[in-house]
Amino acid sequence: MLHHGQALALDHPARFKVVACGRRWGKTELGKTALLLKTGRDKQRGWWLAPTVMMASQVWRDLKASARNWPGSSISESERRIDFDGDGMLAVRSAHQPDNLRGEGLDLAVLDEAAYMEPRVWPEIVRPMLTTTRGGALFLSTPFGRNWFWDHYRLGLDDEVPEWMSFHFSTESNALIARDELESIRRQTSEHIWRTEYLAEFSDESGQVFRGIRAAVVPGRVAAPEAGRAYVAGVDWGRHHDYTVIAVIDATAKRLVALDRFNNIGWRLQRGRLQAMAAHWRPLLIWAEANSIGAPNIEALQDEGLPMRSFLTTSKSKSPLIESLALAIERGFLSLLDDPVLLGELASFSLERLPGGAYRYGAPPGAHDDTVIATALAWYGVENGGISYDFA
Repeated sequence: MLHHGQALALDHPARFKVVACGRRWGKTELGKTALLLKTGRDKQRGWWLAPTVMMASQVWRDLKASARNWPGSSISESERRIDFDGDGMLAVRSAHQPDNLRGEGLDLAVLDEAAYMEPRVWPEIVRPMLTTTRGGALFLSTPFGRNWFWDHYRLGLDDEVPEWMSFHFSTESNALIARDELESIRRQTSEHIWRTEYLAEFSDESGQVFRGIRAAVVPGRVAAPEAGRAYVAGVDWGRHHDYTVIAVIDATAKRLVALDRFNNIGWRLQRGRLQAMAAHWRPLLIWAEANSIGAPNIEALQDEGLPMRSFLTTSKSKSPLIESLALAIERGFLSLLDDPVLLGELASFSLERLPGGAYRYGAPPGAHDDTVIATALAWYGVENGGISYDFA
């Protein structure tokens, strides 16, 4: 059974409907219901389009399971197509290669995560398929900046364009999601992701990761460790093009106190530089990236008695690492050094949301993010070290 918002969008008579909604609101269920009613009940022709093959595969499994309850349905696995008695037909397609979609006339096209499709998919590929049939379209997506999906959302807000209608639903408008669950997500999520992914707000700052950078800066530097304080370090390795960076955080005061950044020196000298910094600040833990040359360097330093910990950076592990640092800076949990390289890298560090819902973080082409990663690793140590840093 559809909830109120889903039913409102489904029943509206507009030919083209744009639904901007938060995660877990139920857009997929809305789209599947609309497509099955159009093809199975009304015996018309429809497509489900997703940005990637993987996303299309997930919906295909669900539609197959639902179609088995319709009498006279016939499933073609190779074509990802379901035929119903009376000429009804639905097919699931990926928009990854738009030119492969040309061909059939359609009565309904459901564009799932439309904001993450190429802008030309709608005007050049899908819209012509609806011409002879005067078919309709259902655009479903969380926002992704003010791109083509935003432009079409605005069409649905204009009373002078009667064929179009737009809807906006936040995640919390789904009554099936517990309020305390949303509150838990809110506390652990940066403002940008919360507003975009859960409030479904359109932002013209879709790539900005770190906010409140300047407000987090504390003037002056701490030259030496202070009594009664605990320290944690993070290390991002580099050698030629990239830099090795060592970041030290006062875990008791939640303040970044030291950065050392260098390149074009050998690994032995790099380890010596880290040993010297460790001897000065005496960190309880040193979290270092273990990828590539990181692992043997970590092992060598462990043999020297340093409290090294390994962090394997993957697409899956990098997102929570960066999001935790972004949240700490944004909410004032961590103070920063007034270091121009660090502040510049934080300001330019960007995010790209992938069609599957994950994020890809990094510096712009040709730029560096070494101070960001080292600081994030140190902050990870503060939050996940399993050690009490309050010595008061």
